[in-house]
Amino acid sequence: MIHPENGKRITENRVLHVLTGPTAVGKTALALEWAERRGALIVSCDSLLLYRGMDIGTAKPTRAELERVPHACVDLADPAGKPYSIGDYIAAARRAVDDAVAQGRPVLVAGGSGFYLKCFYAPVTDAVEIPQAVRDEVGALQKAGPAAALRRLRELEPYPPAKLDLNNPIRVLKALERRLASGRPLAELLAEFEARPGAFDDFEKRTVVLTRPPESLERRIRLRVDLMLRDGLVEEVKRLLAAGINPDSPAALATGYRETLDWLRDGEPGGPAALAESIALATRRLAAKQRKWFRTQLPDPKRTVDLDAGTPDCDTLFAD
Repeated sequence: MIHPENGKRITENRVLHVLTGPTAVGKTALALEWAERRGALIVSCDSLLLYRGMDIGTAKPTRAELERVPHACVDLADPAGKPYSIGDYIAAARRAVDDAVAQGRPVLVAGGSGFYLKCFYAPVTDAVEIPQAVRDEVGALQKAGPAAALRRLRELEPYPPAKLDLNNPIRVLKALERRLASGRPLAELLAEFEARPGAFDDFEKRTVVLTRPPESLERRIRLRVDLMLRDGLVEEVKRLLAAGINPDSPAALATGYRETLDWLRDGEPGGPAALAESIALATRRLAAKQRKWFRTQLPDPKRTVDLDAGTPDCDTLFAD
């Protein structure tokens, strides 16, 4: 087989099979079936499955499922500890993929976290190291509100690159960190970043996006939320708080956890029914963002499979 972009011959074990789709669509069951049939490794591409003790709210595969098929990038970090970066994830994923290739084992990347998913197709990190002093300076501006950070960035960059979303506070903070740490214009940093090779450029990617009609997905989301609450999501969040999780950390701000933390902090207003509705609403919004991301950010070729039309044949799921 010849790689469509670089013209080099590739073998089957230099292929990353990528299975993605919005939350609650049904990725886990299909991923397990496909991987089990082929003796494949599943590399999780979910930014929350990385954290130990965050099991119910993430719909993490059960212990039996994790033992049924080998998984990588699951339970790597303490949610109350040092934040787990995208660079940490890329390093862990690359080690797992290389080990699988050495064993002749197929690889299935499964999950729906867009930024993590993107690292398999393109570079997502640069070489700029951020000193602690810069982190502290930007952190102080963050506490002062989004306008403060944007104002400081505009002092340094009156005409920032058009690609920078100035309405996104996180993007502004990251851009400001890099501008302060490097002392170089953002346009120059951007050009350098876009010229960097991706971490998995030496693999062919075969991509399948799972989908369902919106009304079907909404029913599945509501069922999942009800099951999470029944299985002890509130108790799981209380354990995380007792373990010292930072309520402002990326893990604590994740859908399901953020709403539960707010509900507990406010005195459990409206009871469990109100919490369920809040989580379901946030999850529907997340699914809508994911659908848009898959449509606009995932490169072609990609195949879309409607699971409401029937369970796809695993033997032809990633067929050319």
